[in-house]
Amino acid sequence: MNKRRVDKSTLLGTFLAVAGIVGGLVLDGGSVRQILQPSAALIVLAGTLGVILIQFPMKTVIDTFKVLPTIFYERSTKATDTLEEMVSYCTQARRHGILRLDSQLADIEDKFLRKALTFAVDGAHPQTMRENMELELDLLDERELGAVKLLEASGGFAPTLGIMGAVLGLIQVMQRMDNVTEIGRGIAVAFVSTLYGLGLANILLLPLAGKLRIRIRERQIAREMVLEAVLAIMDGMGPRALRERLECYLAEEAVKVEVITRPELAA
Repeated sequence: MNKRRVDKSTLLGTFLAVAGIVGGLVLDGGSVRQILQPSAALIVLAGTLGVILIQFPMKTVIDTFKVLPTIFYERSTKATDTLEEMVSYCTQARRHGILRLDSQLADIEDKFLRKALTFAVDGAHPQTMRENMELELDLLDERELGAVKLLEASGGFAPTLGIMGAVLGLIQVMQRMDNVTEIGRGIAVAFVSTLYGLGLANILLLPLAGKLRIRIRERQIAREMVLEAVLAIMDGMGPRALRERLECYLAEEAVKVEVITRPELAA
């Protein structure tokens, strides 16, 4: 079992974005204390959480919070590892028969792979197996994309909540025009609320949604590779022919991930 490795690009990118903003503030003669406004943070954070609870089912919200930590880790299994694993199963099935794989099913951690091989070992018809596993693919994709949709929606709500916080701050300013000391505080809350909303959306929520979408597409391609490999094993394909077929998925993964990061390539 491979150990999870921290995704350095995600951590480094987050650090650079925050450091750049804070560094620019300090260079202009400001201080971090100026942007630490609890009331502004409460408006943006609590407001954004509230609206996503209105829009999304509680299960989707909980699942998203569960998947968020995984964004900061690189996936433990690469596409090349999946290829080698499937070629190994193919070799065993070719030499000793597909029933030889039955004893290994309990040790397979990937549920999709275990289910596909179970169909094969049990002698299911290839067409029936394909239909069942493609339905499983669609359901998994829809479930995982729910977290992406939630993050993207949150990225749209956060700046709006920041503007609402700014309006509330300005209302406080207008009500206290006779108190000069309160005017500056109200204006500060107003601008900091906007900063929090824009920062939360553009530094965390939207970039994390994009990274998660890439990860999901990588898992989709890996599952498609598994399905194609198991069907080939059921058809009696040899290891070398299977390797050549699955290598096409490695190139497909690189192309489709690039399309996600550069949508103009899909045009």
